[in-house]
Amino acid sequence: MRMMRARRRAEGLREVRLVVPDARAEITKLRIAKQVERLSPTSESEAMDWIEHVSEFDTADDASR
Repeated sequence: MRMMRARRRAEGLREVRLVVPDARAEITKLRIAKQVERLSPTSESEAMDWIEHVSEFDTADDASR
């Protein structure tokens, strides 16, 4: 492990560890359900419309450029 880290450091890489909530844990599921209940359908719809708009990179207009 030490050699692998040294090799990666020599390549300009750095190991990063993440700690995230366990999606299988009941407490996490309950917390997510509560957060979902508070979402505004209108606001979420606007956000999804924006995401769809900015994710359309390959349109017919782009082909002529």
